[in-house]
Amino acid sequence: MWYRRRAGVSARALAACADMDLTNYQRIERGRGNPTLSTLLQIATALEVDLSVLVTGLRPEELQNGRFPYGHTEIARRRRGSSSMY
Repeated sequence: MWYRRRAGVSARALAACADMDLTNYQRIERGRGNPTLSTLLQIATALEVDLSVLVTGLRPEELQNGRFPYGHTEIARRRRGSSSMY
């Protein structure tokens, strides 16, 4: 939302520019949607920013509903140097 406001455009205008449904865009902006990389690229292109700007700094803890990617706990365990999972 910060980048959209900085660009001075409404959610409706940005959704139209990104060629997407307003409701879907609003879900993403509120953190309720689950956009694909392609959708994020559409939004970044509409905002005229690099895609990395939209995802830089995100951490697994910020995932919707606290859902971690498959294997997240195993990777963290391996980083700590614990013994093998098997």
